[in-house]
Amino acid sequence: MLMREVVYREVSAHEPVWETLQRHRAPVADHFAAIGIDVIVDEAEGYAFLRTREPEAGETPLPRLVRRRSLTYNVSLMLVLLRKRMVEFEATAGDGKLVLTRDQLIEMLRVFQASSSNEARIVDQADRTIAQVADLGFLRELRGQPGAWEVRRILKAYIDAQTLSDFATRLALYAGQTDAVGTRSSDD
Repeated sequence: MLMREVVYREVSAHEPVWETLQRHRAPVADHFAAIGIDVIVDEAEGYAFLRTREPEAGETPLPRLVRRRSLTYNVSLMLVLLRKRMVEFEATAGDGKLVLTRDQLIEMLRVFQASSSNEARIVDQADRTIAQVADLGFLRELRGQPGAWEVRRILKAYIDAQTLSDFATRLALYAGQTDAVGTRSSDD
């Protein structure tokens, strides 16, 4: 199951895998280490996943077994915005799950979209981005609550503090190169 997806402690279908991983963590880690993969287990957040090990200096890299995905601008933007929102949530609320509505997610993206008179197009693009982020496993729609999305804690493992800082720097740079209308300044 670890080869297919992130394993969560609180997901009932993952409970047997989580328990097995807890009992046999060292042998499982040794098994994957032989093929160049690290088993990452975050006890505090309750998830486990596989990550390709980076080769040491002078070491020949092994073939990549864990698939890398190229992300679109909108998906990357949504992931960083969700991670930023998660940091804010944890600073104020602490425990619990961060749940956002579809409208909140669309509004988060709208701020960074080019202004357009075609509102339906903006909403459709935001809905596609939400679906892509959900397919990646970073959002999960809550059962019985259509339009309510849980931000999965695995996002913390993929978007770290350095990435958030780099993104903020790029946004500040971009904001300095645009005028009030949102067009690029002529000195570029």
